[in-house]
Amino acid sequence: MTLVRLQKLMSKVGICSRRKAEVYIMSGRVRVNGQVVTELGTKVNVEKDLVEFDGQLISTSSRLIYLALNKPMGVVTSCSHPGKKVVTDLIDLPERVYPIGRLDKDSTGLLLLTNDGALHHRLSHPSFNHEKEYLVTVAKSITDGALNKMAQGVPLMGIHTRPARIRRLSPTRFRIVLKEGRNRQIRRMVRKVGNQVIGLVRIRVANIHLGNLAEGAWRPLTHKERIALLSQVKSDFK
Repeated sequence: MTLVRLQKLMSKVGICSRRKAEVYIMSGRVRVNGQVVTELGTKVNVEKDLVEFDGQLISTSSRLIYLALNKPMGVVTSCSHPGKKVVTDLIDLPERVYPIGRLDKDSTGLLLLTNDGALHHRLSHPSFNHEKEYLVTVAKSITDGALNKMAQGVPLMGIHTRPARIRRLSPTRFRIVLKEGRNRQIRRMVRKVGNQVIGLVRIRVANIHLGNLAEGAWRPLTHKERIALLSQVKSDFK
């Protein structure tokens, strides 16, 4: 176990100088494992602790990890949720990783996890236009008109959803590709056109596909997947 003072860690990863880090810590801008830390003598475990500065995750491990997980139904997309099973419970690694974005408890499918704070921040940022593709099953036959309406965008809580790509698979199943990820967006869009989602599986995030990954299983991203994803993020933030 390697323990490092917070201000030394912040300086080492290029956030700021040690002296400036002390100011940030004392002003309550740093969290460790979700808790605000103001004590300058605080040390963190660089392999396990989750450190945030102004809400942005800091990579504490020297080994950057990028994973794809097939999230099962009922598992919460979080690092900690008392009384509930969370996605990080499914990852058997000594390093701590954290999920990028969310899948609601009743949805399944592809979830990316990493300890790369910069990638996490950029993939979670609303200006990053990466695609997310879902397989949707609804309670009753859905009309072409309803699908077209969702594809063009529908008003949700006073904000119009962005245009989406939709392809019908059967009377009650379709694929949808979004470039945004508002809270329970697809379920709310389907309700808006008079139907109800009974099955929702995310099958792709950017260039990463779920493929035949078993439910509850995880895998490291391949070198090719990782390079393509990092290149896309870099391109979108130029």
